[in-house]
Parts: sequence; structure tokens; C-alpha cells
Amino acid sequence: MKAVEGGDLRADHAQRIIELEKALSTSESALKAALRELDDVARFLSHDLRAPLRGIDGYSQALLEEYGDRLDAVGQAYLAYIYESGRLASAVLEKLIHYIRAPRAALEIETVNLSDLAQELMERLQYAQPTRAITWAIMPGMIAQTDFTQVRILLECLLENAWKFTAKHAGARLEVGKFEQAGETVYFVRDDGAGFNMAYQDKLFQPFQRLHSAYEFEGAGMGLAVARRIVERLGGRIWAQGEVEKGATLFFTLGKQAVEQTDISTS
Repeated sequence: MKAVEGGDLRADHAQRIIELEKALSTSESALKAALRELDDVARFLSHDLRAPLRGIDGYSQALLEEYGDRLDAVGQAYLAYIYESGRLASAVLEKLIHYIRAPRAALEIETVNLSDLAQELMERLQYAQPTRAITWAIMPGMIAQTDFTQVRILLECLLENAWKFTAKHAGARLEVGKFEQAGETVYFVRDDGAGFNMAYQDKLFQPFQRLHSAYEFEGAGMGLAVARRIVERLGGRIWAQGEVEKGATLFFTLGKQAVEQTDISTS
């Protein structure tokens, strides 16, 4: 009798294993399908939407430069609004593409000078808005073993965020640096701008979440969401501290070692 019961138990276990394998296979198939759909969306955004947005940007700028003097003040204002709206739409599109692709981005680990990279990005921001009265301090010698492309996008998102939210503070200051904590290197981007209420910090890194109205600051709430995705892809973590009208600090780590992710094939 006991032998029969033991046989029944083994049969039940075997059947359960078969059911679990079927469920796992179904889940894996669903995941592959979802990943393929995300890839399709990313390709559509990258190829089919970039071109018309570039056309809006290019032609509206050409109209302003070549025919702007033939328009009255109202016409010039309308055209300037079209140009600016196209520019913002293009920026949001790029962030959305990065957000979709970041979790499965291929990594190429190399030595990256984060200090030089941050300096270059800050100079580009200043060049784009030369009238901004802003100072910045970047700690020299910040070297990391990481993926250059991904960490560049990460720093770009964080610095653009700090640049944007200091726009209404005269004589604003940005700082980029690092420190060691519990055997881990923590990098940070600090500003003395608009800041935020810590009660809402969980929303900071969610896509399309805004802690300030669009009338105060442009954007769609994608920059820090992209930053979070990239940091997680690089094996690190990201968090923030801030206070309303007293600035914010974004902290992040890059993981003790960056390892190539074994992606589920989407082919």
C-alpha cells in the first residue's frame, strides 16, 4: 500500500513538473512576444517619427531665418512656437527610445573618464544657452569601468535635469562628484535649483511623471526615468534628495562590475 502511495506521489510530482514546464514555456513565449513588440515600437519611433519631426524642426527654422522678416510679430511668434514644439517633441522621442531600449542594450565595458564627459556635456549646454549665468564644479579624475554610450546618456539626462531646474535661479551652481560609501563608489549631480518635495520622490524616476507643471518647466518627465533604466542596466542604483527651492542631488552607482546581460532571444 505504501509503495502504491509512494508511486502516486512521484506521479503527482512528475505531473506537477510537467505543468510547471508548460507554464514556464508559455511565460517565456509571452515575454519574447512582448520584447518583439517593444523592438517594433522602438524601430517605429526611431525611423518613422524621427523624419517628420526633423522636417518640422528644419523647415520651421529655415522659415524663421529666411522669411521671418516678412511676417508680423504674431506670425513670427506662431512660427517660433512651431519650431520650439518640434524641438521638444524630438527630445521626448529620443528619451522614449532610450527608455525602451536601455534594459536590453548591449554593453561594451571600457575605461571612461566621467569628469571629462561631464565637462563636455556641460559646455554643450552652456553653448546652447550662452546667456545662462551658471557655474559648475566637476571633480577631476572620476574614472569608471563601464559602457561609454550608456553612461553618456545617463550623465546627459542628469545634467539636463539640473540645468532645467536651475533656470529660474540667478547665479545657479551645478556640481558633479563622487564619494565612497560602504565600499561602493557613489556618484552625484547636485544643483541649487527648484528642488522637490521628498514626499513625492518615488515619482521622480517614473515615466511621464512631473513634480512641476509644464508652464514652469518644459519636458515630459522622461529624463530621470531613462536615467533609472540605464543605471539598472549597468548594475547600479539611483536615488535623490531635495528640498523645495533649495535644490536637488541625484545619486547613482554603476555596480561593482558590469556584466553582459544574457538576453532572451527575440528572434
